[in-house]
Amino acid sequence: MANEHTVKDASAPEDNHWKTVKRLLPYLWVRGRFDLKTRVVGAMLLLVLAKILGVYVPFIFKDAVDALTGESAGPDAATLALVVPTGLILGYGTARVLSQLFGELRDAVFVKVGQHALRQVALSTFRHLHALSLKFHLERRTGGLSRTIERGTRGIDFLLRFMLFNILPTLLEIVLISSIFWTKFGFYYALITFVCLASYIYFTIAVTDWRLKFRREMNDQDTKANTKAIDSLLNFETVKYFTNEEHEARRFDKALAAYESASVRSQLSLTLLNVGQGIIISLGLVIVLFMAGKGVVEGRFTIGEFVLVNSLLIQIYMPLNFLGFVYREIKQSLVDMEKMFDIIATNSGVHDTEDAEELEVSGGTVHFDTVHFHYNPAREILKGVSFGVPAGTTTAIVGASGAGKSTISRILFRFYDISQGSIMIDGQDIAHVSQKSLRRNIGVVPQDTVLFNDTIRYNIRYGNPDATDTEVEEAARLAHIHEFIVNLPEGYDTEVGERGLKLSGGEKQRVAIARTILKNPPILLLDEATSALDGHTERDIQASLDRIAEGRTTIVIAHRLSTVVNAHEILVLAAGQIVERGNHETLLRIEGHYAAMWRRQLEASAAEEKLTELENS
Repeated sequence: MANEHTVKDASAPEDNHWKTVKRLLPYLWVRGRFDLKTRVVGAMLLLVLAKILGVYVPFIFKDAVDALTGESAGPDAATLALVVPTGLILGYGTARVLSQLFGELRDAVFVKVGQHALRQVALSTFRHLHALSLKFHLERRTGGLSRTIERGTRGIDFLLRFMLFNILPTLLEIVLISSIFWTKFGFYYALITFVCLASYIYFTIAVTDWRLKFRREMNDQDTKANTKAIDSLLNFETVKYFTNEEHEARRFDKALAAYESASVRSQLSLTLLNVGQGIIISLGLVIVLFMAGKGVVEGRFTIGEFVLVNSLLIQIYMPLNFLGFVYREIKQSLVDMEKMFDIIATNSGVHDTEDAEELEVSGGTVHFDTVHFHYNPAREILKGVSFGVPAGTTTAIVGASGAGKSTISRILFRFYDISQGSIMIDGQDIAHVSQKSLRRNIGVVPQDTVLFNDTIRYNIRYGNPDATDTEVEEAARLAHIHEFIVNLPEGYDTEVGERGLKLSGGEKQRVAIARTILKNPPILLLDEATSALDGHTERDIQASLDRIAEGRTTIVIAHRLSTVVNAHEILVLAAGQIVERGNHETLLRIEGHYAAMWRRQLEASAAEEKLTELENS
């Protein structure tokens, strides 16, 4: 059984390579694109013409040599010696130019096909990444993911250029030249040439396969180094807070050292490959030329035919000099492409049903009915949660950390599917409507607002990409950030920096509010939108939030209870279950979980105010 398993594993990579090539073919032979198919056929015809001309060139050179050495047949040999070489030389030059011209035309004709394929693969990957579940993106490292996509697209580019325009032409040339040797010089010339070529190819493939483990290690270490670098730079402020620049440099250098070691081993094995290839080529060339030279001495061949043998061998060996590099890179390209196509093939986790309809929101009533949910089957997060939010009202969800508050927002957005129960919006089960229409009708202001590294205008307009500048500015006014923006040197065109780091927490929250106002959703979700702000900023932001919540169905996930005292209903969540519900006054009278949380926060606020007074005195 162990041997069978080993054999299966050994063959698996080759099977995967063929699957990868098959995955790429639809991007080259595009359904419904007659223009691209015509280009593919035209490029193949030009490839064949270029190779036929390339093989014919040594024959013209051979005739010229024979003419110059007086070995041309016929009674007018003396005349031919003066006239024919000139024509042959011109023909030789013309044939070489045409061969190169056909090759360049082939590249020019095919380039649109190749670039279209690259574009479509990159676009498919990008779209699929946005379609994947939140779980995938939480578990994936951004640096490693971007590197995988970068190497995958580069691998496609390399595969198209070298597989179609190096490997295939070389194989065609081998067939043509081997046939010429057999028919013109005899079986043994063809046999020796074939054995030499076969030995060369076998040696190259065997050594290159052995070397691949070093290349894979290089790629792994390169990915790790890149991931560490990006992770460190994204957390630039944290590094500075703890003065851990040297610690980060040591981590990065450790990954680079591993890459360096793998790179050295790879280069040493490449030297072995190049030397072995040189020996095989030289051995085959010497044997065939010795046989051809002997034929000239015996009068069976002319000097021109001796030159022809040498020219044909050199012509066939020249592209083979790159076979090791090309084979290794093609194999690596297939590995890189396989990883990228695996991302495209990754199950998104959350799917629209085949009969999914558009969500039609009339009022915006939200209803959770006996909802169960887990990230891991061993630990249930929500345990039969049921509640309703009437249209146009505000419901707050409070509780200790880990109670499952933020999970409610994630499953409402269908970042995850629930395991039992149902979630309804205006009587429509969100599991049976399209995700796009669901998310289009829900606006969110999160606790940690992340902005794009672009202008303030772009970040606000992200709520509605078709909005006019006037609408953007009106949204900013409603979010009480317009005055701040216009007083900036570049106004709405101010760049906010990576993840919005050039703005304060309160400024970022106001941009997020303006963005949500511009989206104008019937259902609003405030996910601890003020918990990270100071008291003064929180009060200002809360006033803006209260304003945009008017007339909308609003769910507030809150840490600070002072922000939810006006909610129509407050749900107290503990260990994945609703343990109390009611408005602020009702819950205080119950003297349960909510009342205890309220007292603790009042005491904390009083202590904070007293400390502030002491600092100011």
